[in-house]
Amino acid sequence: MSIIKAGIIGQGRSGRNIHGNALSKLTDTYRIAAVCDGLEERRQRAAQEYGCKAYATYQEMTANEKLDLVVNASPSELHFPITLELLRQGINVLCEKPLAKTPGEVDQLIAAAKESGAVLAVFQQSRYMPAFVKLREVIDSGVLGRVIQVDFTSSNFSRRWDWQTIQANNGGNLLNTGPHPVDQALQLYGADEMPDITCIMDRANTFGDAEDYVKIVMRGPGRPTIDLEISSCSLYPRPVFTVHAANGGLTGDLRKLQWKYFKPEEAPQQQLIRTPLIKQNGEPAYCSEKLIWHEDSWQYESVEGMAMTDQNTASLYAMLYASMTEGTPLAITPQQVRLQMAVMEECRRQNPHIYPSNVYQQA
Repeated sequence: MSIIKAGIIGQGRSGRNIHGNALSKLTDTYRIAAVCDGLEERRQRAAQEYGCKAYATYQEMTANEKLDLVVNASPSELHFPITLELLRQGINVLCEKPLAKTPGEVDQLIAAAKESGAVLAVFQQSRYMPAFVKLREVIDSGVLGRVIQVDFTSSNFSRRWDWQTIQANNGGNLLNTGPHPVDQALQLYGADEMPDITCIMDRANTFGDAEDYVKIVMRGPGRPTIDLEISSCSLYPRPVFTVHAANGGLTGDLRKLQWKYFKPEEAPQQQLIRTPLIKQNGEPAYCSEKLIWHEDSWQYESVEGMAMTDQNTASLYAMLYASMTEGTPLAITPQQVRLQMAVMEECRRQNPHIYPSNVYQQA
């Protein structure tokens, strides 16, 4: 299987603009063999752009084509049922985010993949975001010391009135945007168990019934505190990333990061003084010292002229190709996404004014 024959479900903003765009360029490893979409004009366009077969339904596509991989870029509420059906047929699936809505649904997908032997991969391409990769590199280097808190902000000011604002469609900021920063946050939180969650949701500028403001705080013994915000009413948003650490900090966005730190071995030796601090002239004093600060920065540079989003997507598809052809373990596993779904389920449970009628499973 040197070239993976792929079929794409859906030719909307995700199926065409992300997956079709990426796979049509990755000709050394993938070939778009077929697509399906309910709209005739989209089918005709895909057949012309990709030189592939086009079908009205995924059932027709999978029945008539021998595919190595199906990319599920259907509407969000269909991700789980379609993926489950395909896995039970033994078809390898790369599913768009959100993979599902609850950890219980993810459990069903994992069980189906295990039983049939099919691959279950999840399109969480922001794991490969250059700024996030660099942020992890800086933290792992140890120059910042112990990480105390990490702030993630994915906010802007916008009004929205499409299908992704509706709960029944798995809409809202948590399921639409949340899979990316929540996945990144859990990676930095650094544990496989459920964090302690505090979540506040609100509806500000949405025309649907789902939330467009989400604040999540993740905590746990021996773990950094995570402060995550996804807001559609933030006219003056904060930096995308801010790291608070014992020896310094980091801040920045998707295109530029800067960090500053001191080296403990270069710092003045201090010890606790329990009596009032007094200046030489007898006036009250406050703790004061001069630290030697080291500064560094990173600037995003495109790879081979690719846009940042294309670069993230290409990296994920490279990981998936290695897994399917060489047996390399998936870097983004369904089990990791299950934890993400458990976090989101707890967020909904804590906000009954937004989600009053949902029945929740134990994570």
